[in-house]
Amino acid sequence: MIDPPPLRRLLETALYADDLDAAEAFYGGLLGLERIARVGERHVFFRCGPGLLLVFNPHETGKPPGNPDLPVPPHGAHGPGHACFAATSDELARWRSRLTDAGVDIEADFTWPNGARSVYVRDPAGNSVEFAEPALWGYDG
Repeated sequence: MIDPPPLRRLLETALYADDLDAAEAFYGGLLGLERIARVGERHVFFRCGPGLLLVFNPHETGKPPGNPDLPVPPHGAHGPGHACFAATSDELARWRSRLTDAGVDIEADFTWPNGARSVYVRDPAGNSVEFAEPALWGYDG
């Protein structure tokens, strides 16, 4: 069997939300991510550094594809997912303030055994959203 080539990075992360308006207000408005596409009540996509955050409505993406030129298989998840955004220590403090000022409850704020800090909140769909120092996974920044 041929050895697989190395995977370079994640290109996209997907979360699922029934209410795309609320997701867009949270990720685009509160978090300031650049919206790059929205298709009705099916999905809204955001740029985050070199990658993308895709937010899909699972009731729409669970349907078979209707366009033979875009045969994306049906997919979707129900229940909370998870995404983590990298942030420096100073940025974490600023994010914590911005989120609490906006009325978002901080679910957890702690330092891991390796010294990296994480702050957790929930988006309007109940997804777990983490802001963490890259040192959590051994990265410098």
